[in-house]
Amino acid sequence: MTATATTTKAVTKKVTKAPKAVKPAKAVEIQKLRIRVRAYESKVLDASVKQIIDTARRFEATILGPIPLPTEIKKYTVNRSTFIYKNAREQFEMRVHKRLIDIVNPQPKLIEALTNLSLPSGVDIDVKMA
Repeated sequence: MTATATTTKAVTKKVTKAPKAVKPAKAVEIQKLRIRVRAYESKVLDASVKQIIDTARRFEATILGPIPLPTEIKKYTVNRSTFIYKNAREQFEMRVHKRLIDIVNPQPKLIEALTNLSLPSGVDIDVKMA
């Protein structure tokens, strides 16, 4: 019996390292003031939004909006009678109108002016910094 010898040759590859990625310079962060305005009456809401936009334009700010958001409708069904006549019912609804305003890179004076702004009652405002 003869033994057959098999030879294996190791293949070596030259591995080159990829150059390290250069980190980009720190970008300037864009601050955004997001204002959500809500009210039951659309006319009062539009007047308030106009007042906010006029204040922002006085300080030469970049404004995005007003963007109308979907109107939230809450419907309630109530029996007309207290005891009998189940088929006699009334329906009521409450509509909440909404607008969104974005102010890009607001100045501190603008933020102070918006906090001192007097808006009519029935207008709800949510302000967030993003």
